Amino acid sequence: MNLKDIPSNSEVFIDANIFIYHFTGTSEECSHFLDQCESGKYRAITCVTILLEVLHRLMMVEIVQKRFLSSPNLLRKLEKKPALICQLSEYYISTLTIFDMGVIVHPLYPEIIKSSQIIRTRHGLMVNDSLIAAFMQEKEIKYLASNDETFSRIDWIQWYKPTDVA
Repeated sequence: MNLKDIPSNSEVFIDANIFIYHFTGTSEECSHFLDQCESGKYRAITCVTILLEVLHRLMMVEIVQKRFLSSPNLLRKLEKKPALICQLSEYYISTLTIFDMGVIVHPLYPEIIKSSQIIRTRHGLMVNDSLIAAFMQEKEIKYLASNDETFSRIDWIQWYKPTDVA
């Protein structure tokens, strides 16, 4: 289902790719959805692991956009040139704006980390995705904004995605 189909006033968990598509200008639908979160149409929720993922991915985007380094092995190259990291800031500034979008950022607790293992073994999810599912289960959130098709394997998650990205 499309992001625009999420019922108004719903509590919705936002995955990292929605923020990435917004900040990189990849998806107008994601930007519009986040504008609606900011205006209060949805009760937008995410967790700290998502912010960390956004920080990391936007840092990689910035390093390429500034043409400091190129793929492949971008992370390995960057680790060998720490002075380049000192020249980056846009990734951080962008990520900080998430707090101004009406998105509530929750921490992760040991119980969620423990229950994520059950979800990983039951549904075959990677660690971060299983943490999202465990968090949503713990907080009884049924709506998810994400472009990650792996969530379609979980029957209690209602997964909504942007249609303007491949």
